[in-house]
Order: sequence, then C-alpha cells, then structure tokens
Amino acid sequence: MEKIFEDIEYFDLVKDILAKKEFNEIDSIAHHGTTRYQHSVRVSYYAYKIAKKLRLDSVAVARAGLLHDFFMSSPDRTKFERMMSTFTHPKFACRNASSMFKLNNKEKDIIISHMFPVNYRIPKYAESWLVSFVDKGVATYEFFGVCKHAYKYAVSFIGVVIFKKII
Repeated sequence: MEKIFEDIEYFDLVKDILAKKEFNEIDSIAHHGTTRYQHSVRVSYYAYKIAKKLRLDSVAVARAGLLHDFFMSSPDRTKFERMMSTFTHPKFACRNASSMFKLNNKEKDIIISHMFPVNYRIPKYAESWLVSFVDKGVATYEFFGVCKHAYKYAVSFIGVVIFKKII
C-alpha cells in the first residue's frame, strides 16, 4: 500500500477522496480477505497504471476505480443480503460517490458497470471494461491470498502476474 501512495501523480488525483472521512469508513469492512478500502485502492491504482500505458482516461479510472465499492454494509448481514449486494452495490456506490464528489458520465459508468457480467450492465467505455477486469483480477488475487494453498495456482491462472509486470 505504501508504494501506491508514493506515486505522487496518482495520489494527487485521488487525495480528495482519500481525505474524506466517509470514504475512510470502508477500511473497517472486510472484503475478499482484506478491507474494502484496501481492495478499492488496489483496483484504482492498478487500473490507473494500465490506463496510462494504454493511453486511456487514467484520471477517470483512478477516481472511479477508488469509488467502485464505496458503500456501507452491516457486518451482520445475512448470507442472502451479502449475495444480493453482489447485484445491487454498484448503484449504491454510485449514489454515494455522486453525493460527495462531482462525477462525469464515464466515471459513473465505471462504477455502475464494474460488476459486469453479474449485474448485466454492459460497460460503455474502454475505461469501464478495464476497471471491471482489474476488479475481478484483484478480488481473485486477494481471495486466493487468504487461501494460501491455492494461491500459486490462482496467480498463474488469472494472470495477476501480468498486472505486476505492467506496473
């Protein structure tokens, strides 16, 4: 995490989000074996680095990638509520993000469509596709990082090694 925040160019793009008390509250929510905050930072940063290399809108990717899971949830949710959140949380994240930050249409689409194909909201922009793919890769990496016995197979299988080489 420290390496990410040492990237001054990236940090300058997202520092207003990172400074928000409400955003920092997601650091207390467990997510894929880490916290929702740490997950969101990883997705944002890796997607940002790839977007820069591909000459895409790296600003929209960094900011929306950071906000893609910006929603609160109760730690005592039922299994059904957790499952339903898979389908509904992008709209809550977009609503929360829009209420606190000025988002353009591309950033909103990145947030709303990041769960494609699960939520059937087809991404409209290359940047939206990128964040969606990086989110899946990072989530899988984080999940299998918790399951140490499957970790080395997951890394080679999903291509996280590619992410690390790009960055």
